[in-house]
Amino acid sequence: MALEIIPIKINKEIHQNDKIADLIVSSAKSKIQEGDIIVITQKIISKQEGRTINLKLVIPSILALGIGAEYGKDPKLVEVILSESKRIVRMENEVIIVETNNGFVCANAGVDESNIEEGNAILLPLDPDKSAQQIQKQILEKTGKLIPILISDTFGRPFRMGQTNCAIGVAGINPILDYAGTKDSFGKTLRITAIAVADEICSAAELVMGKTLNCPAIIVRNYKFKNKQDTINTLIRPKNEDLFR
Repeated sequence: MALEIIPIKINKEIHQNDKIADLIVSSAKSKIQEGDIIVITQKIISKQEGRTINLKLVIPSILALGIGAEYGKDPKLVEVILSESKRIVRMENEVIIVETNNGFVCANAGVDESNIEEGNAILLPLDPDKSAQQIQKQILEKTGKLIPILISDTFGRPFRMGQTNCAIGVAGINPILDYAGTKDSFGKTLRITAIAVADEICSAAELVMGKTLNCPAIIVRNYKFKNKQDTINTLIRPKNEDLFR
């Protein structure tokens, strides 16, 4: 069977405490089936969890004022970025690369001013894995089907131009397909080939989601995945193995 990527359009602005699972189930034109995977964009999770901030209310620190002046960024936004970060990895060309409080290495700690009212910013969910698990449970209660959930966000990469969607939260799916120990087409034993399938599924979802199409969730159908209650930490490369840090 061919892989299907089915859009779920939600024609309303998401607000704190909205029931995302209810909206997904009621908005899906194709009935959710056993074996489906649902990918949800981080922005609606963050909005539902109240992870937004009015920048007018932010008081920048001396450090944020200095970084803002040096790198041409709003010091209030810089202050929010710093509050969401464990440490700064690199700053150059108006870009601040940090390690976020939940371990992601990305630009601006994932703080985003798009798709939200002017003067506000959206922060990453505090615990994307927990968010995914809660939605998985709620969809199970509504449909009777245990559906893997991926929460996606758009990240840049140090070795490629452009951005791509990747997973920041997982529930009910093994995020890595490890081929180590299997044979290739010439009979050679593979040793280190591990495919980040959760990221690949989220990237495929972005082709349908877009940024302006009111499509914050999609169904991936006919992909054979491995069930596993894993965490996003499986996909985060340890610092001692990261050649870019």
